Amino acid sequence: MGCIYCFARPSHAYHDLSPGLDFETKLFAKPNAAKLLRAELMKKGHVVSPIAMGTNTDPYQPVEKDWRITRQVLEVLAETRHPTFITTKSDRILRDIDLLSDLARDNLVAVMISVTSLDPKIARTLEPRAPHPERRIAAIARLAQAGVPVSANMSPIIPAINDHEIESVVARVAAAGARDINYILVRLPHEVAPLFRAWLADHYPDRAGKVMAMIRDIRGGRDNDPNFGSRMKGQGIWADLIRTRFRHARRRAGLGGERLALRTDLFQPPEGAQMRLF
Repeated sequence: MGCIYCFARPSHAYHDLSPGLDFETKLFAKPNAAKLLRAELMKKGHVVSPIAMGTNTDPYQPVEKDWRITRQVLEVLAETRHPTFITTKSDRILRDIDLLSDLARDNLVAVMISVTSLDPKIARTLEPRAPHPERRIAAIARLAQAGVPVSANMSPIIPAINDHEIESVVARVAAAGARDINYILVRLPHEVAPLFRAWLADHYPDRAGKVMAMIRDIRGGRDNDPNFGSRMKGQGIWADLIRTRFRHARRRAGLGGERLALRTDLFQPPEGAQMRLF
């Protein structure tokens, strides 16, 4: 994919690659990820807690169609009955609905689908090569129908770009069967800020200054707030307004409630070379 706002872009700069074009064309992959996971789960000291996939980059990148790395990891998790959380903006996750349904029957999986905008034009420029918004809504519906706990994430919310869609996005994901929806305010760490400014100048020159002024207000006068406790919530009048609107939209849509807790008591370590006695 090539989301302009992606906070994983600086990881390419760390490897002496461009956080711009290289990030969108040169990907890192671990073909032996499932093998490494299996070895880790075989360790006697392994403490079972949900494994989160998609917290930095999407586990269903376009290359997953051929590499099937995420599929292989899910096969190990299903075999060992290990819980997992998955975050993605791709309907490619439906390819693995058989494994997800199997895990869901034992309350071992929860999925979050990112729906940033319902406007195809905004989505196309903001998230090039990511699936169309309607395909993501359809994926939520398919997962819900298959009994897989699925929620949504409006991430990121960008003032004066997609914040006007808060109510419509919340209503659509609720109608599709999402159990809940959360949001993240736009973050511009390190090399992401100049890339985002250039994107604004290209696609929204009429409001680029306004957007950045609102972002700086949310981030305490800076382009980015790196502090873990405050970077998700933001501060100031714009952050408060977005928070209030989102809370009211969730309530109207009947979303929210108890947080899903996955089971951790069904785990069986991989057999390895020696079969289990019982």
